Parts: sequence; C-alpha cells; structure tokens
Amino acid sequence: MESKIVRLKNDIEFFYKQNKNTPRAALCMNFALNDYDSAPGVYALMARLLFQGTKTRSAEQIAEEFDSCGIDFVVEMKMDYLRFRFMSLNEDFEHAVELVTDLVKNSTFDEFEKEKVKLQGELIAELDSPRQKVMDGFTRNIFEGHSYGTSSTTILENLQNITKNQVIEAYQNLYANAKKVITFVGDIEAGKVEKILNENFGDIPAGAEAAFKNVPKSIETNKEIFLAKPDANQAHIIKGWRTETFDSNDYPALILLNIILGASGLSSRLFLELRDKKGLAYVVRSSYESFLLCGAFSIYIATEPKNIEVSLKGFDEELEKIKTIEVSEEELENAKTNLLGKLAFSFETNSQQACSHAQYGILGLGFDFYEKTKERIKHVTSEQIKNCALKYFNDKSVLVILKP
Repeated sequence: MESKIVRLKNDIEFFYKQNKNTPRAALCMNFALNDYDSAPGVYALMARLLFQGTKTRSAEQIAEEFDSCGIDFVVEMKMDYLRFRFMSLNEDFEHAVELVTDLVKNSTFDEFEKEKVKLQGELIAELDSPRQKVMDGFTRNIFEGHSYGTSSTTILENLQNITKNQVIEAYQNLYANAKKVITFVGDIEAGKVEKILNENFGDIPAGAEAAFKNVPKSIETNKEIFLAKPDANQAHIIKGWRTETFDSNDYPALILLNIILGASGLSSRLFLELRDKKGLAYVVRSSYESFLLCGAFSIYIATEPKNIEVSLKGFDEELEKIKTIEVSEEELENAKTNLLGKLAFSFETNSQQACSHAQYGILGLGFDFYEKTKERIKHVTSEQIKNCALKYFNDKSVLVILKP
C-alpha cells in the first residue's frame, strides 16, 4: 500500500494512502482552530451553516447533489479543529471534491436564524437526558474558563446573543489563517488525486502553525457539583481528573489504564467490582479523552440514588488498588490485546483512516502516529500503569452528581 506526504501548490500538507481494490474513496480536510470560540456557540452554528447553501446552490440543491451520487458528506466541529469529510464512489470523487470546494469557499450562512432555532431545540432535547446533563456539567467544570469547557448548557445560555456576522467573521478567520491538512485514502492514483486537489483547493490559504496554545487553567482542589433533575429515576455520577495528552510519555499507559479500569466492558475492574460483585450499577465505565492542549480521565456510574455514597466509596477502593498494587502480567497483556483490537477496529475503513490521519496531522503528531502508538503500547509495563495512576488520581478532581 503506497502512502506519501506532499505539499499542494499553496503549501497545504497532503497525506495520500492507497488502499487497493476499494470502491469508495475518503477525503478529510481539517482547519485548526487558532483562537477561542468568540462566544459559546459560534463555532457550533458555523459548522451547521457550512452545509446550508452557497452563492450558486441552495441547501436543497446541495443535499440533492450529494444524495444523487451517494456521497456521504459531514461537517464537524471538534475541540481543536473544523473537519470536512466525505466518502464517495471512486468515479464520483472529482465531483465530490468540487461540491465540497463550493461549500468551503462560497457558503452564504443564509439559513442562520433557522439553524439557530434548530440547534436550540436539539440542545434542549439533549440536556433532557440525565446522562448527557451530568456529562455537560463535567465538561463545563473540568475545563472551566476555556473553550474546551463549551458545553451544551453554555451554548444555550449564549445562543440568542450570537449574530450572523460573528459566525461569518469566525469562518473568515479560519479560512484565511488556520493551519490546514488534507488526507486521502482509497484506490485512485496519487497523481490524479493531487491534480484534483490542486485545481480545487490550490488557492486556499495554507495558514500558519496553530498559535492557540492557551492551556486550560489547572485544577487546584477537589470540586463537587450537584445537579437536580426531578424526573430522573437514577443517580448519575462522574468523577474526573485533568491529564496530559497525545504527546506525553504517559499517553500509552493512560489509554491502557482506561482499558483496565472501565473501557473494556465485562472484563474491566469497575464493571466486575461495582456491577457484578456489588450490584451497584446499571452502567459503569471509564473514559480518557485527549485533545491538543490537555486530556481528561473520568469514571462514571449510573445507580440507584440510595447507592451514591457506597458507589463513591467503590470508586475510591478501585483507584487505591491500582495505585498501590501493580497489575499482573496477564491482566496487562489482556488489556494490550483488547486495546490493539479496538484500535484496529477503529482503523478498518477508508473513512476512519482518512479522519485519523487528518487528526494526527492537524495536531502536529505526525501522520504515522497510529503506528508509533501501537508499538509504544506493546512496551508499557505494570510499573508504568501504577505510576500513572499515582500521578493523576489525586485530590485535584471534579465530581458531578445528578440525582432526583
């Protein structure tokens, strides 16, 4: 399988990977966020409006053209970048690029008021879920005062204040100044893909290296937040800590620690101890999220309201075990096998590969980050797992409890 990295004529970095005998091609283009969201919700509205009409096509015409060719196109706002991605049949690839080029260069944002109303309704519906509401509270507080802490609640609170001009200015800033990366995975000859991209995207400003380095302020002490939802029939608890991220020496140990504690389903410690043995949980899991500037590790449980205190005690017991007793070689090897399997599963399709490589590229990790990470995982020791737990599971945490 051929892969290479080149620069388009405007100096945008382009990663190409050929997967032979695949009938659908995937392309991903990321714009790095180079500044704060000027007001909570501006970026969220911007991503939605980039699919809602251009100078020459209405939203209906755009949707019809994508549908008629079976092109799967999405615009997504991530924590650190804006992502345009599509999958198309190989024979429709050039037409798909032309359509996306029109959206990138000529979006009018004319459906502004309609999309604002739709977004408001979707956010209200989302926050009606107790689980989403507690996660929302956690996001706001673990990244308090930073754009990473922009949650559904903060967007809702500010949504009516957002103007169309704010959205247009935010996009114009990204278009002119943001670092950009393009990736392609499929079975179209490299020279042809490069020619199509140069013809369509070759005049877009390449942007500079991301200057957005304002790391969220550190958490200095335990924070406890209590949320009430009268119609909830469960208690939802999430506790988390700030961590280092992709480029840290701890990264492979952190993702394995997540597998061991709660991200491997039936075999994870939290599931076995809190659900199977103690019968405390409807749902229990852990999560490790990594972004450009920092990460967050959390543990979550949904339980009966009467079990809140005993569930928190269960959290503490499991964390103390992993901080004081090294995991066995068997448990560590099982975790490595589980994690490497998950990574392989998340890297199966052309679309998954294009999006992953584009993420690594826009974050400055290198397009080969996936392969390097797999090798680093294989060499993690039980001592590293223990040291990681000791380092991050400290008394500088955020605890959010939602109950009836």
